[in-house]
This record gives sequence, structure tokens and C-alpha cells, in this order.
Amino acid sequence: MYRLLPALLFCVLALSACGPRLSPFTQRLYEDQGWGEDELRRIQFYLSEDVVLQRELRNDRTQITRGAVKVINGREVEQIVFKRNTPGVFTFQPKTQRVAVSFEDDVDKYLVFGPNPKNGDRYTLLASDWTRNFGTVSYAGQQWQVSSADAFASLLIPLKRLREGDTRGRVVGGRKL
Repeated sequence: MYRLLPALLFCVLALSACGPRLSPFTQRLYEDQGWGEDELRRIQFYLSEDVVLQRELRNDRTQITRGAVKVINGREVEQIVFKRNTPGVFTFQPKTQRVAVSFEDDVDKYLVFGPNPKNGDRYTLLASDWTRNFGTVSYAGQQWQVSSADAFASLLIPLKRLREGDTRGRVVGGRKL
């Protein structure tokens, strides 16, 4: 048993090193790279934090769509959970400095992100009517509440940064007789 522990530890470290290194998607990065919609469509986005959308169900006109139904304080509530590192794709730009990212196969199901000066201009989840406890987001044509704890959930992208010394050079193919 104890002889397997170092091998197991090595495997866990090796597999975790294989994943992409994720960096925040910021307004500065977006501007510096000069990306347009075509380039944004080719970038894999990820969520930095868990995001939980929640809405109260009304018995007279309830339609549940693949969300979890829970009873909170005696009320039936539908929840949609987006786990940290959930991959998403760019769908469109609703306006300048805004990106709509879809985390499901349905392009009509998206969340909107924009630069947040309080969070280093990272593209964070946007909601309307933020209060101390929650904000309101539109998702799949319905209004959902999101906890204020999710206000700093932002977009991450796989980004390989090169140091100045790494940008010059060449690869020699060798020489044969």
C-alpha cells in the first residue's frame, strides 16, 4: 500500500500539469490583441468560480428545464449550476465591452460578461439590479437571481505567455551526410 503512494502522487501531479493554464480574460488583453468576433469564436472560455442561477417557481405557470428543483424557506426554487472551469463559447457581442458566452449546446442560453474595474477589468458576470444579496440575470429568456457572492465570477482563457527571451530563435533541423 505505501509503495503505491509515491506512484499515485506522481500520476496525480502529472495529470494536473497536463491541463491548460488559465488566465483572466481582461479588457486590456482584449484591446492589446485586437480580437474581433471571428477570433473570439475560436477561444475556449472557462468560468473562474461556481455560478448558481435561481428562480422561484410559481405553480400556475411553471416550466422546468433541466434545472434542479429545491425547497428553500418553504418555496419551490429551480436552480441551474455552472461549476468552476465549465467550458463555454463566445456567441455574440450585445454591445461594446460585452460578450455573451454559452455554456450549453443551445446558443440561446448564454450569460453576459463585461470588464469590471473593481476586479482588474476582468470580464465578470453582468447582472441588472444588483442589491446587497443578489442580482438579476437573463438566461434562456427568463429572469434569474444570482447571489452577490457570484458577482466576481469571471471568464478565463488558456493563454501561453512568452517571456521576452523566448520570442527570438530558431529550430535547427540538423545536418546529414
